[in-house]
Amino acid sequence: ILLLLRNPKDVATSFYHFSKAMSPLPSYEKWDDFFAAFMTKKMPWGCYFEYLSAWNKYAAREHVMPVTYEELKENPAVGVKNIADFFGISLTEKELQSVVERSSFESMKKNSPKTHGALGNALFRKGGVSDWKNLFSDDQNKTMDKAFADHVGGTKVGAKLKYDVYCKA
Repeated sequence: ILLLLRNPKDVATSFYHFSKAMSPLPSYEKWDDFFAAFMTKKMPWGCYFEYLSAWNKYAAREHVMPVTYEELKENPAVGVKNIADFFGISLTEKELQSVVERSSFESMKKNSPKTHGALGNALFRKGGVSDWKNLFSDDQNKTMDKAFADHVGGTKVGAKLKYDVYCKA
């Protein structure tokens, strides 16, 4: 099982923009309103911290490979190689580079009209890391830090997320 994780602050930021683009989902005019709903478990897809906590029970198992969006962005070739190794797939250098290129955010966004139809624009917005810094207030930052510490601080999933690197202001 490949367990793909992303830092909670960028998850909230991404969900905020996604919910604004998807009319069936509750829409929030203001970030502050969305943040309050996100932190009080009022999202249609559930609570991200509960999701992380639930997966933490399995993260150390031999057949589970936790990987973060941030590490894949930082070094996609190493990430793809590690994933291929985990699944017992050997790749030539040419195949590895092909996977890296075709799975890049930019490539997926470009191809999204073909692969995801009208949802493409909502699913592929920026693809960056640390965009949360453009929305979070100091108080929201502290609130999220506390929720992270309470739910997954000191756990394998918490350590994997490198919270101190990607989530500190």
